[in-house]
This record gives sequence, C-alpha cells and structure tokens, in this order.
Amino acid sequence: MAADALPTIDLAALDAGDPGALRALRTATHGIGFFYLDGHGIAPGAADDLIDAAREFFALPEHEKRAIENVRSPHFRGYTMLGGERTQGRVDWREQLDIGAERAAAPPDPQRPWRVLDGPNQWPRSVPRLRDAALDWMDRAGAVGMRLLRAWAVSLGAPAGHFDAAFADPDPLLKIVRYPGGGGTASGQGVGGHKDVGALTLLYPEPGTSGLQVEVDGRWVDAPPRRGSFIVNIGELLELATDGYLKATNHKVLPPPAGSDRISLPFFLNPGFDQALPPVALDPALAVEARGVGSDSHGSRLHAVYGLNALKSRLRAHPDVARRYHQDLLELPELQ
Repeated sequence: MAADALPTIDLAALDAGDPGALRALRTATHGIGFFYLDGHGIAPGAADDLIDAAREFFALPEHEKRAIENVRSPHFRGYTMLGGERTQGRVDWREQLDIGAERAAAPPDPQRPWRVLDGPNQWPRSVPRLRDAALDWMDRAGAVGMRLLRAWAVSLGAPAGHFDAAFADPDPLLKIVRYPGGGGTASGQGVGGHKDVGALTLLYPEPGTSGLQVEVDGRWVDAPPRRGSFIVNIGELLELATDGYLKATNHKVLPPPAGSDRISLPFFLNPGFDQALPPVALDPALAVEARGVGSDSHGSRLHAVYGLNALKSRLRAHPDVARRYHQDLLELPELQ
C-alpha cells in the first residue's frame, strides 16, 4: 500500500458540514485510523517558529538541558535525555520535552491518583522563546482538535457537542521530540509500535524528513510529512467510546538516516483526567461493524476514566520518574 493511500481530510469542509467530508472522516478512522488533515487554518510559519526554537534548545550543552530533566518533576514534565523513555519495555532513541497545561501542583488524592500529573512545566532559561511558541502551538492545535471531535460526533450520528463536556478542562500534552540519525540503540526504534492512550493526536513532523510508519493490514506503511498538514490518529478512548467502530492504530517511528535528525511535534488532546468519553449510540448500520474493545496495546485493562490510562502510560514510559516519586502507585492493581 502506497503512502499516498492514507486519506486526506479537509477540516474546513467538515466545519461546513459537508456530507462527503464527514463520510470520509468516518471511513478513514473506521478503517485505517490515520489521515492527513488540511484546511485547519494554522499557517506553516507557526510550526516553523516552534521547530526553530526546539532546535535551539536541543543544541544546548547536555548539562543545560538536564537542568530541566523530567526526573526533577513528579508531574513527568520537562526534558527526557536520549534513551530515557520506553515503549513496550524497549528503549526509544529520541530526546524530548514534555509540556502540559500550566497548572499548580495538585494535592495528593488517593481516590484520584492521576492528580500527580497536574503541575507546572519546566522551561529552559536559555531559550525563552520556546515557552511562548509551545503554548501558542498547544492553543492552536487544541482548537483544531475540538473542531475534529465535533465533526466525528456528527459523522457518527450524534450532536456536534456530544464530547464537549468531557473536554471542558482538558489534559493537553505536547511532546517536542528530536530523533537523532543512525539508531544508537540496540532496539533500533525511534519509538516502538504502540497505540495512543487518549482521544486524538495531531502530529506535525518536520517537513523533508521521514520515519513515521502506520500498521495497515499487517504491514508497515510510510506516512511522510507534508508541509502545512497534520497527520491525525485517534487514541484508545475514542475507540472505547464507539465500541471499537473507530480504530486506534499501531504506529511507530524509525530513526532517521545517519548524519541527519528530525524534529517532531506530536500534540495529544485528551479529556479532563476525571472524565470518561460519553459512549456514542451508533446507528444500527454502523453498530454491526463495531469491533468491540479489548485490552490496551500493552495487554492491560483499558479504563474509561482518562486519568487512569494517562497515569499508567507515564509510569511505564518513565520508570526513573516513577521510582523516584511514585513507588506507591506502581503497586495499585488498576495500574497493572
């Protein structure tokens, strides 16, 4: 299957309620689970500014980057050095910044253990423009994501605002990622095969690079960047809300060729930590094609409440942060 077989959806047409565009959105995410998104209204220059700021940060000496390392944050915010994150238990060959909503640290709550994820970001003092560029990008991408969620609801026969309440106080997450070339780890993965745990992902990979692959019918298909286009996929929560009619798809990232590197901007739009996405009552003609939902991509239970899935994912991906701050949470049965 050629890379250009991944469909392209126009968000302006979805906003206008175009029946063909709505049908194409439903078909794409019932089948492949990935598509290119045009017509979103974000000028490519906004991404260029953030990528330039990211390159300035990643070029800093190691000790300056590690001054905001995520092991200094019980909220899993900040810099992760090369080899510091894992997917499916294997080391990912990338360095990155994790940025969430700017919030004060929440007090401990045994009934809501995911509240440990709420807290302030860590920002590099040497690259002050990165903060404004990142928060601006999150605002823009979040607005695009909400437009998409409303279009999905309509495409599935629900009111446009079906998901709105769950996103009244969302948990956005931006990863600013650098993949160095050459694959310096035995795992050979930039990021290993996985599904995303939240609602939807808006990915903007640096134009002119390569690496993202999507699993389609048991084969890995390249999904190259297009300047000005997002690459969109749904997460496991939308799969759960539609009883498996919409499809969260395995994907991975290969390291770029030796002598090159790649900046990537994956933005994850997720509901509030305490929220579950309301199920969609599918028309019978669609419901017969719903696959049902099993375990998550790690073989564990998939929870309706987003916070449990988010916390489980962070504990797995960053075991050093988990051991330092959250040893008690590692033993909770619902996080196994």
